[in-house]
Amino acid sequence: MQAYLCVGEYSSVPYLIQGLEIRVYCVVELCYALKENAFLIDSSIMNDTLVKWIREKCKLAELADFLYPMVHRQGSLSTFVSAIQQYVGLYDVDSIKQVDQILKKGAGLSGLEKRKEQVDYLLKKKKYVAAIRGYDGLLMKWEEFGESNLSIPGDELKANIYHNKGVAYARLMLYGQAGDNFLAAYRISGRTEEYACFLATKRMELTDAEYVTFVSGEMEHYDLTMELEKKMEELTREFRLQPEELMLRERREMQDAGNHTRLRETGASLCETLKNQYRFSVGE
Repeated sequence: MQAYLCVGEYSSVPYLIQGLEIRVYCVVELCYALKENAFLIDSSIMNDTLVKWIREKCKLAELADFLYPMVHRQGSLSTFVSAIQQYVGLYDVDSIKQVDQILKKGAGLSGLEKRKEQVDYLLKKKKYVAAIRGYDGLLMKWEEFGESNLSIPGDELKANIYHNKGVAYARLMLYGQAGDNFLAAYRISGRTEEYACFLATKRMELTDAEYVTFVSGEMEHYDLTMELEKKMEELTREFRLQPEELMLRERREMQDAGNHTRLRETGASLCETLKNQYRFSVGE
């Protein structure tokens, strides 16, 4: 077990790293967050708010004075981050060089591509509502670029944004909204897998009768509907072996046996667990 001497003061007011939605309370935590998320960081980290927080909350005027010119003279992102890491001394020279290389490599990405990586990180961390807001912001920025006749990345990136936004909605079980985004991705890219995702959301959203009516007009994608049914049957069989299904089966048995006391006790615990999971997924 290693112990590290904290540099500066531990702030009662955290600094929120925009895009990553990570709160840090001291420069050691900041240093760690920058290293672990180097592939997601962009030049937005170089701002007066961060420098002011380092100066006033962490009581590190010397570091703040060193960073301030980089913010106002448009210094490089890699130099800015390296300065923080070298001052804090949390990592060795090789680790700092590794972060520097990652940042320089990322400099070749467009702003939209870099921002998408940040939002994808929120999706991966199951912050679905924050991810949806992020994807909406990306699509709005796309429209602004189009209106100003600026060069924007190809349509594949836009289709991927719609796809991932659809995934976020699907994880929230909002299948109608998910389907709209998968369909938008399909119309842009023409990728068969996007339409398969759209069909899957309709399968989950509609009743059996409604879905049969819907797919009756989908003869062009008949093979996809058949593949989906096979997949649904496979997933249903797999689900019956999962802990969640076994738990539900156990609860049904308790109910049939009239064991209502035990049913209420386990139900309260289950509800609290599910509520906590939901709060996390829609948290700010």
